[in-house]
Amino acid sequence: MFVISNFIEAVARILDAALFIYMWIVIISALLSWVNPDPYNPIVKFLRSTTEPVYRFIRRYIPTEFGGIDIAPLIVIFAIMFIRYFVVNTLYELAYKLS
Repeated sequence: MFVISNFIEAVARILDAALFIYMWIVIISALLSWVNPDPYNPIVKFLRSTTEPVYRFIRRYIPTEFGGIDIAPLIVIFAIMFIRYFVVNTLYELAYKLS
């Protein structure tokens, strides 16, 4: 059983790290949207290409424009926090119980 426990713990750690990195990508992308950077910059292209599909998905189901402010990044950050606090912690607890 310890093999399954270690596998679940590894999945939880990788998921937690990936979500943490993506949360910072969302934060940086939101901050850059305030200063209107060069759209041809490779870093800006990367940030937009990684965040816009998620924003588009959210905007399809939830109105995110309020007074000219887009709250889609905030919704994404809250979703990431929920996944980290609920799913990742559940995986850690499951791995602990199986060991």
